[in-house]
Amino acid sequence: MVSHVLGDVLISAVAVAFSPFPIVAVVLVLRTPRARLSGLGFAAGWVVGLTAVSVFVILLLRGADDPDSAAATEVSWLKVAAGTLFLVMAARQWGKRPRAGQVAETPKWMSGVENATPARATLLGLALAGANPKNLALSLTAAASIAEASLDRTDTAIAVAAFVVVGSTTTAGSVLFYLVAPSRAERPLAAVTRFMSDNNAVIMMVILVLLGAKLLGDGLDGFWH
Repeated sequence: MVSHVLGDVLISAVAVAFSPFPIVAVVLVLRTPRARLSGLGFAAGWVVGLTAVSVFVILLLRGADDPDSAAATEVSWLKVAAGTLFLVMAARQWGKRPRAGQVAETPKWMSGVENATPARATLLGLALAGANPKNLALSLTAAASIAEASLDRTDTAIAVAAFVVVGSTTTAGSVLFYLVAPSRAERPLAAVTRFMSDNNAVIMMVILVLLGAKLLGDGLDGFWH
């Protein structure tokens, strides 16, 4: 049953959705001269990136639903590795948090986003979804959970769709908000951007600690059983 795996999938999807940098990036894209096309391109690239990584991992780990298989062992190792990585990344995020009075550092790759063409915005969405280390690891763990859940094709498609839809709520949702009501969207999107940029380290630290602890526990549990 797909319901058995949705809990794990949605945890990763929520973490993807609230990753600060993609949210900041999509708002910057919506300030470009061709905001509508660029925003749609970013959203399309984002959705394609999440979907492609998920499907690839599920196909790669085919057979993981058998607890005695090599694929099942690989999933356990993947979860342990991802959980450990997330905890290490959380410690680094905490160390990089701005001190009182300091301004949060803006990544260099964001400097040219406001002038991005629709094609570049599409590639940016694709890269942030499929190649960004944090989101890539989250997509890998969600797909691994689906691979070991012994689902048929329909339920697998539903689980992947749930991951992509929830993981896209903030990015694609921002684009939709802008397309429907551009004048109303400007102020709240700007406020969200400032909050995410200023609190990026703390937000990611909390997400990574919670998810890292869960994945590490799930991976170790897989070895014991």
